[in-house]
Amino acid sequence: MNITNCTTEASVAVRPKTVTEKMLISMTLVTITTLTMLLNLAVIMAICTTKKLHQPANYLICSLAVTDLLVAVLVMPLSIMYIAMDSWKLGYFICEVWLSVDMTCCTCSILHLCVIALDRYWAITNAIEYARKRTAKRAGLMILTVWTISIFISMPPLFWRSHRQLSPPPSQCTIQHDHVIYTIYSTLGAFYIPLTLILILYYRIYHAAKSLYQKRGSSRHLSNRSTDSQNSFASCKLTQTFCVSDLSTSDPTTEFEKIHTSIRIPSFDNDLDHPGERQQISSTRERKAARILGLILGAFILSWLPFFIKELIVGLSIYTVSSEVADFLTWLGYVNSLINPLLYTSFNEDFKLAFKKLIKCREHT
Repeated sequence: MNITNCTTEASVAVRPKTVTEKMLISMTLVTITTLTMLLNLAVIMAICTTKKLHQPANYLICSLAVTDLLVAVLVMPLSIMYIAMDSWKLGYFICEVWLSVDMTCCTCSILHLCVIALDRYWAITNAIEYARKRTAKRAGLMILTVWTISIFISMPPLFWRSHRQLSPPPSQCTIQHDHVIYTIYSTLGAFYIPLTLILILYYRIYHAAKSLYQKRGSSRHLSNRSTDSQNSFASCKLTQTFCVSDLSTSDPTTEFEKIHTSIRIPSFDNDLDHPGERQQISSTRERKAARILGLILGAFILSWLPFFIKELIVGLSIYTVSSEVADFLTWLGYVNSLINPLLYTSFNEDFKLAFKKLIKCREHT
C-alpha cells in the first residue's frame, strides 16, 4: 500500500545495480504484475458470466478483484519503471497521482479483506437472520464504505505535498515521513486496525464452527441417504430454513456455513451408528477449516506486516532503511493482490467450474 513505493528516505549508500540485475528484477516484477492482472481478470469474468455466482458475498470478492486489478494496472508498472531506472522520469504531477492511487488502492484492498471477514462472520453466527439482510444493496454499501475510508486515509498528504517546488523536476517520487501523526493515523487505519478486526473475526468464526462441528458432526452423512435427504430438504423449505444443498460454495468458509445450517435440518443422529467415525469426520473438518483460515491470515500478515512495521519505524525516525529493502517490502505487499484471487476462490467448487468454462471458451475461440 502506499505510503509505499514511496517509502525510502534512506540516505544509505548502496552499490548501483548492474544491467543484468536490473533486467532480472524487472522480469520478475513484470511476471508478478502479469499474473496479478490475469488472475483478477479471471475472477471478475467468472463472476460476471456465471449466474450461480451472482450473490452478494461474491460481489465483495468481485470488488476485491477489481481493486487488486487496479493495483496491477495503475501501480505496479510505474513501480517497475521507477526501480529499473533508479530515478523518477515522469514529472511531479504523475508522481502525485501515482502515490495517491497506490495508497488508495492498496488500502482499499486490505479493507476489502476486512469486510469479507465481517460478512462471513455474520453469515455463520447469525445465518438465518443475516441471509435476509445479505443483499446486493448491502454489499454495495459495504464496498462504498471501504472506498470512502481508503480515500480519507490517502488524501491528507495532498494538502502538504501540493506546496512543494515544481522545479527542478523531482528525481525521486516518495512520500516523506515528516508528519509523524499522519504516519500513525495512516498505518493504523490502513493496516493495524483492519488486521486486529480480521484476527478477531476469524478467531470467532473458527470457534463458532468448531462448536457446531462438535454438536452435529458431519453433514456428509446426511447426503448419503438420498430419500431421507429429500424429505429433509422439503421440510427445510416448508419451515423457511436453509438446507445444506441450498448453500453457495463461494466462500472459503462454506464448510462452516454448511455445518451451521445443518443444525436446522431434522436430526438423523440415529443414522450415525459410529460415534467414533463421526468424531473423526468432525476433527477432519476442523483441521481443514484451520488450514483455510491459516492460509488466508498467513498470506495477509506475511505480505503486509513487514511493510507496515517498516513504515512505523521509519516514520517515527527509529531506523532508516535502504531503497532496496523498501522496494522489497513494498512489492511483498503488492504480492497480496496476486494471492487474493487464489485464496478467495480456490476452495470453492462454483468458481472452479466457472474457471473451467472460461478456459474451454478460450480454447474454442
